[in-house]
Amino acid sequence: MNDTELRTIQFSPPDISDLEIEEVVKAMKSGWITTGPRTKELERKIAEYVGVNKAVCLNSATAAMEMTLRILNIGPGDEVITSAYTYTASASVIDHVGAKIVLVDTAPESFEMDYSKLANVITKKTKAIIPVDLAGKMCDYDEIYKIVESKKRLFIVNNEIQEIFKRIMVLADAAHGFGAERKGLKCGQVADFTSFSFHAVKNLTTAEGGAVVWRNGLGLDDEELYKQFMLYSLHGQSKDALEKTKKGAWEYDIVYPAFKCNMTDILAGFGLMQLSRYDGLLKRRKEIIEMYDKALKPLEVKGLQHYGADFTSTGHLYLARIPGIGEAERNEIIVKMAEAGVVCNVHYKPLPMLTAYKNLGFNIKDYPNAFDMYKNEITLPVHTLLSDEDVEHVIESLKKVLGKF
Repeated sequence: MNDTELRTIQFSPPDISDLEIEEVVKAMKSGWITTGPRTKELERKIAEYVGVNKAVCLNSATAAMEMTLRILNIGPGDEVITSAYTYTASASVIDHVGAKIVLVDTAPESFEMDYSKLANVITKKTKAIIPVDLAGKMCDYDEIYKIVESKKRLFIVNNEIQEIFKRIMVLADAAHGFGAERKGLKCGQVADFTSFSFHAVKNLTTAEGGAVVWRNGLGLDDEELYKQFMLYSLHGQSKDALEKTKKGAWEYDIVYPAFKCNMTDILAGFGLMQLSRYDGLLKRRKEIIEMYDKALKPLEVKGLQHYGADFTSTGHLYLARIPGIGEAERNEIIVKMAEAGVVCNVHYKPLPMLTAYKNLGFNIKDYPNAFDMYKNEITLPVHTLLSDEDVEHVIESLKKVLGKF
């Protein structure tokens, strides 16, 4: 590249190798392109990777969260708590099932919800909490479960599956968290239910897709629960397409009018090859984040801590907060970075700032800490197609831009 050519660094392109391409072609040539053997194999591999008995692959993490709420019979008259600092999917699924969304502000100088405020909003109507493992860093589940236990007396059992828990259920939004660890446990082994995203911009992608797992030892019937997810995701049909291919096994029933959010074998084949490369992808993300951390520390740019003595993030997003600026300056920095050939982003605009949530009665003034985290946050590119030279270009570009403020 000569000096007159502008280097362009995309924010989060998918890392696709020949392995993924060849496997997708194999799936297409196999004659089985919808939910079938590759999807079942990906489910087995995910469960094995996470260290749980079962996994369910669906077409998104959003579907995974919504189907979980429905299987737990959470709906009208119930309340579900989540963070004000997240993407809409964490909260929209609550509205989808007819429950009331309860938002909690973040703790000061933190991207995690304020656990002291979490305790205060729990009522007799609270059925679940959806913590958000933002950027791939697991929340403080020890503290969440401590709060859940302290409020156990308020929990009202409404159905058979809730009788097994006899407490508020913890449903992690780990859209960013596949492969994270905390205190020796993998993401998926801690929350009661954990939903992962395999969307195009995620560390591990199937283009569109997601999965849900539940931790071992809850007293749930794994096979029965898996069957419920299959029913909910395939119209309530008593046999999936794979089962119907068995000789003479055409007949089926519709148990209830359900939904359509299954994963396909084409996408599962994509995912199987991504999973085979995943440890290497996580390692490269860590290298990039460590380069950013080292270079930006002298600038007093505050980055989310991804790695510590007892936790490892997935390195999904590099959340950088620029000291002493507000929204207008932050947005100007993003424009100037784009002019330097570096695409940046913001994660996230707090939910009470969005029209849909304003219409539900939320006001950002009630969530001052979330606003403070948002107003000067810039997300730098982190993906496995970045070379060391690319990372240096991002760093040098940011230094130049910040020098003008």
